[in-house]
Amino acid sequence: MNSINPKVLDFANHSADATEKDIQKLCEAVLQYGFNSAFVNPVHVKLAKSYVQDKAKVGTVISFPLGQDIRDVKIHSIREAIQDGADELDVVPNISKIKEGKADLFEQELVDLTASARSMRKNIIVKFIIETGLFVPEHFLTLKTPEIEEGRNQIVLAAEAIERTGANFVKICSGMAKRGVSVDDVTFIRTVVKPEMKIKGAGGIDTKQEVLDLLKAGANRFGTSHAVEIIMAKN
Repeated sequence: MNSINPKVLDFANHSADATEKDIQKLCEAVLQYGFNSAFVNPVHVKLAKSYVQDKAKVGTVISFPLGQDIRDVKIHSIREAIQDGADELDVVPNISKIKEGKADLFEQELVDLTASARSMRKNIIVKFIIETGLFVPEHFLTLKTPEIEEGRNQIVLAAEAIERTGANFVKICSGMAKRGVSVDDVTFIRTVVKPEMKIKGAGGIDTKQEVLDLLKAGANRFGTSHAVEIIMAKN
């Protein structure tokens, strides 16, 4: 497989200094190349929707990139985003609860946030982010240490909880941490969740070959600020 369907790409601009002109250019590219969505910060959802209207999707991030907002703040952000026209939500959960051994509290937050989103719009696409770099190194499948085994087990807990909540995607990495998604991440999580559960990767996805490698490993969608370069690449 050498070609890439533009619908697997979410063209993203999460820069702190993104201007209205930048968002306009992003949306124009989404429409020109047929990408799945324009992914923007919450402050730009309404603007992006005014550009793409019903011709493409608009996505945004919630509690990004740390996930350390209290639950009610996340719920408010979700509601605001949907009211402004968001079609897809990439939500950062409180991953520290997994590290603290409080998987039940981690999952309860997922349940509450998913319910809040679906109460406003039944067909909203919900993705929860696992920052895998906080648990394991980039290449970990062949490594056997107590720390890596613990990290693998914690990723399993997080991925299984996300799947149980009825979210549409497990998203791997925010793109704002010490590393982005790796082939090992996707390969491993694909063995954890059911085949119908979708996986999105983000963070450092700059080339066509990286997308092809992650697709082969089992990913379904990619968040990138290099969507145009990827889709236009010859090799």
